[in-house]
Amino acid sequence: MAQKTLTLDYVPRSWQAEVHQQRKRFSVLALHRRAGKTKLGVMQLIDAALRCDKPDGLFYFVAPELKQAHAIAWRELKSSIAGLRRVGAVSVREGDLSVTFRNGAMIRLYGADNPDAIRGVRLDGVVLDEVAQMRGPEIWHEIVQPALADRLGWALFIGTPHGINLFSELFALAAVRQAEGDSNWFAARYTVDDTDALQPAEVERLHRDMDENAWAREMLCDFSASGDDQVISLGDAENAANRKYDGRERTIQSAPIVLGVDPARFGDDRSVIVRRQGLACFEPIILRHVDNMELASRVAAQMERHGPAAVFIDSGAGAGVIDRLRQLGHTVVEVPFGGKALDPEQYKNRRTEMWWNMRSWILAGGAIPNILALKKELATPTYTYDAVGRKVLESKDQIKRRLDGAGSPDIADALCLTFAAPVANRRETWVSKRKRAPTVDYDPYASGT
Repeated sequence: MAQKTLTLDYVPRSWQAEVHQQRKRFSVLALHRRAGKTKLGVMQLIDAALRCDKPDGLFYFVAPELKQAHAIAWRELKSSIAGLRRVGAVSVREGDLSVTFRNGAMIRLYGADNPDAIRGVRLDGVVLDEVAQMRGPEIWHEIVQPALADRLGWALFIGTPHGINLFSELFALAAVRQAEGDSNWFAARYTVDDTDALQPAEVERLHRDMDENAWAREMLCDFSASGDDQVISLGDAENAANRKYDGRERTIQSAPIVLGVDPARFGDDRSVIVRRQGLACFEPIILRHVDNMELASRVAAQMERHGPAAVFIDSGAGAGVIDRLRQLGHTVVEVPFGGKALDPEQYKNRRTEMWWNMRSWILAGGAIPNILALKKELATPTYTYDAVGRKVLESKDQIKRRLDGAGSPDIADALCLTFAAPVANRRETWVSKRKRAPTVDYDPYASGT
């Protein structure tokens, strides 16, 4: 008896058809809200399961949380296979959110909030939905990616941009690999103008009523648009990197020179020295694997060369550096990142306050060196509010956990230290002090430019 042809009641939109036809091993898609990305992911899994000619094919749909997968993808999956269920081509198990096909292939739903439930499996394909909302990149790097290795499985990443996270990192990687001609990778961005998923009148209403950043992020898939909880957007960091000051501008020449020093806390961290004068931040000095004595010598050399009006050093990891510089006769100011803010009603601690001052400086026209690492570091930290309404910056340790061991924002923290307090321009006094060596009262917290 001839086998019946199985068909699905699915007519993809043009952008969905384009994605289905790509069939790259790793595809990363930035999509606007209500574009139909869950439908795309579910249909990609069903098609792969039906075509699977390997024994015990296994395909996963992973959402940020299991309850999210159940609420959105499970209904979509069951609706999409309704015709197959009527002819007995699939069986559904509500208890474990799985669908098994006649060829033995299975689709299951999981949540990234319980990554241990996914460990140790062998996958033929996976869809990771709303990747930007997943709490840490270990779901991909440590769990899913190794699970695809045995049978060269594929992965489809779909989501809407939301700052610097696993999704933005994967999109950037896919774009680079694709540009290099790597046939395994595909990156695409589909905005509200590309998909025809929403009625024109509704698009116009949303554009009118939504916040500019939210519109750019949610509907235009702009990775540089700031998230609601970002201190500095990637777009603002890019703008700062594109500004150029040659140092001869009057406003810069008349401003005090300030050094910020962020000593390394752990083996993988870097010690960084940043020099800023007014709106200009200069090329940072980045050091690895240096002890306190060597770092103190490097800071002293910069003080000798540039004659700063103030030198601010993180006291949390820099106590030895501070002591050594003072032993050498230099005036430096220790800054406790976790200490009390100068405006304690607005900020939970000193580091949060300095980052906010740095943010204001960038928005006012501050210029930074065009260094990718610095731009990413500036756009990485998020913030929340404490019980009394004060801003609280995401800590270095929290960033490392969220980004699965990503490097500490050492360069950005060194730059933020240059905003520890208002500094008067005392360069001439500092130079004359070195020449005559009298006793000079010096207050780095004096008001000034």
